[in-house]
Amino acid sequence: MFADDPDIDILEASDAESGERAFEQQHPDVCVLDINLPTVSGYELARRILGRDASARILMFSMNDDPVFAARAIEVGAKGYVSKTGEPQDLVDAIREVAGGGVYLPPAMARSIAFAGPAYAQSPLAKLTSREMEILRLLSAGKSLAEIAWLVQSSYKTVANTSSIMRQKLGVRTSAELVRLAIENHVA
Repeated sequence: MFADDPDIDILEASDAESGERAFEQQHPDVCVLDINLPTVSGYELARRILGRDASARILMFSMNDDPVFAARAIEVGAKGYVSKTGEPQDLVDAIREVAGGGVYLPPAMARSIAFAGPAYAQSPLAKLTSREMEILRLLSAGKSLAEIAWLVQSSYKTVANTSSIMRQKLGVRTSAELVRLAIENHVA
């Protein structure tokens, strides 16, 4: 969509680590991050980038159009959220809006979030913070607590405690039940 635009240079990264390096080296005007990356999620990458540069303009791009995912992106500090299932023009509009210092949600997504009310509150995922969502995603990908601690740059004890808190919040007793819940809610 931007191939013929001489004013736009596109940088690519295949995972969070190379994305973080690209940001450090190039400082792009807008970072378009997929939520589902091979190692840590786009949420975690956004957290890292914003930790280095609070003024970074981040746009989350995901297959999931559930309002919970968009709300988590905004909570992490993203300036916009676009679903891959939406209109291609949404991505173009979002990039231009975020590049200009604005924020962007496609109108249907904004309405969905604004009027989700009880449906959003009933979603078990609405109880989780973005960090808890990241740990849940990594658990559902088969990562051990030690691997997750390394990936999210935290201590093993913190990740284990967070896992316990998530089980309490979600009313499940085991990590296996957490994983099942994650898969049922398309977190994985």
